[in-house]
Amino acid sequence: MSDCDCHKASEEIKERSVLVTLLAINGFMFLVEIVLGILADSTGLVADSLDMLADATVYGIALYAVGRAASVKSKAARLSGWLQIALAAGVFLDILRRFLYGSEPDFWFMFGVGIAALIANVICLALLARHRKGEVHMRASWIFSKNDVIANLGIIVASLLVYMTDSPWPDLAIGALITVVVLRGGIQILKNSSPDN
Repeated sequence: MSDCDCHKASEEIKERSVLVTLLAINGFMFLVEIVLGILADSTGLVADSLDMLADATVYGIALYAVGRAASVKSKAARLSGWLQIALAAGVFLDILRRFLYGSEPDFWFMFGVGIAALIANVICLALLARHRKGEVHMRASWIFSKNDVIANLGIIVASLLVYMTDSPWPDLAIGALITVVVLRGGIQILKNSSPDN
């Protein structure tokens, strides 16, 4: 086996290890956030939990792509992009439902879970840092985690605004913002995975 092949095999092992860790973190945080988001009656937390689920799915797809042909990696990234766009549509429908029927988000749940999710996503971002300029499936994973950190900061700010104003509007606003961030991430991934790139 040549040095080039050994280096490639070593990189694939590192990618797999990172992706398995990311999959575990996001899968666990999805379960935590969806349960507490429902209990907290929070659009922001429910939106972020679904984002975690989409991320876990994306990391699973990226894990499948490791060591495979560039065309498979590109298809995996495109699938990830479409999943993000579908998630954005689902979150938008939840925002409409809560806007029409009302909600009473709980500050403490929002704030506490927002902090926990931020810590989890900063860990994910740190694990992906050395792969952020790698192949398309790893670049897609980097975009997901970067967007998650932004969304978590938004949830923390929204929770404080919910507390100060005693209004559900900040929660609805952060849900809408997460929808836009997720949608933009999906579109960016589709652009990055196009045959021209």
